[in-house]
Amino acid sequence: MELNTSQKTGLVFGGIFAVVVIVMSTMVFPFWNLIREDVFEEVLILNNDNGRCYVETVDSIPKIIDNCNLQPGDKAQIKYGKGLAWATIIEA
Repeated sequence: MELNTSQKTGLVFGGIFAVVVIVMSTMVFPFWNLIREDVFEEVLILNNDNGRCYVETVDSIPKIIDNCNLQPGDKAQIKYGKGLAWATIIEA
């Protein structure tokens, strides 16, 4: 099977594109950055606004907890993704 000039050119550009994608995905923007580490922390509920609680965590990013029935001043164990602004209650 003999390839003509345009097929060879397309194959070269396809190979270059594949190499660029591999380099970008491993060195510039690693895929594992999309998978966040879970953080567990005991926090104090600061505010409950109609079922949406707000807490402060050690990473200094205020967390929002939806469907929360705790009152301000209650302690809770929460789980959140590292660097994210929302959390879930594990244990009250």
